[in-house]
Amino acid sequence: MAAKVTYVGHATVHIALDGVRLLTDPVLRTRMGHLRRRHGRVDPAALRGIDTILISHAHYDHLDIPSLERLGRVTPIVVPRGVGALVRRRSFAHVMEVEEGETISVGALSVTATRAEHDGRRGPFASGQALGYVVEGSSRIYFAGDTDLFPELDGLVDRLDLALVPIWGWGASLGRGRHLDPEGAAEAVRLLRPRIAVPIHWGTYRPAHRSANASFLSAPAVEFARAAAIAAPEVEIRVLQPGETLTLS
Repeated sequence: MAAKVTYVGHATVHIALDGVRLLTDPVLRTRMGHLRRRHGRVDPAALRGIDTILISHAHYDHLDIPSLERLGRVTPIVVPRGVGALVRRRSFAHVMEVEEGETISVGALSVTATRAEHDGRRGPFASGQALGYVVEGSSRIYFAGDTDLFPELDGLVDRLDLALVPIWGWGASLGRGRHLDPEGAAEAVRLLRPRIAVPIHWGTYRPAHRSANASFLSAPAVEFARAAAIAAPEVEIRVLQPGETLTLS
């Protein structure tokens, strides 16, 4: 069965592989904090039958409690070690904490937590590190979460089929902390050497006072595709708009 990957928006990706459905960093609301408009609707089909939710770190745009509640309190949630108590306090029934290098099984898949170069703390509420995840089955998929460049990206995953690489931050800017910009994300793709790379963490949210046609929603993906064509010309770059699906052969 071919793997299908749907870019829901921001860092939220639906991964359907070998009969297992995973959802990364679900942020599903129309408005969130100072970001008042969402570009593209959330397809309800991408939220049904989720086997496990993968949370990369505790920042509000990656660990959004109202979005988790929308998915139900019995869906298993994987979080970085140190973040579990924050989620369990909201009565979620199945919360598993992992740390870098740890591997768990989800149905026919193995999921390994990897390093991410990003401050994943949530003030006094959660102190866990930021993580990425490698999902392995009939295909190998790497979800980077939020990260900056770090040396171990070089060869992080052997024979990598798909890299989901963040290329931006908040809707209108990179935001605080360590993030990849389009040029840095292109360098990450060169180091990872995937067969296909899909940019994430872009094109979804904008402040209410900014125009719906503002270029900051589309520019990061254009700049990333241009930079990646130079840095890693052997890698196929697939830019998915929020809601679009890629099928892996």
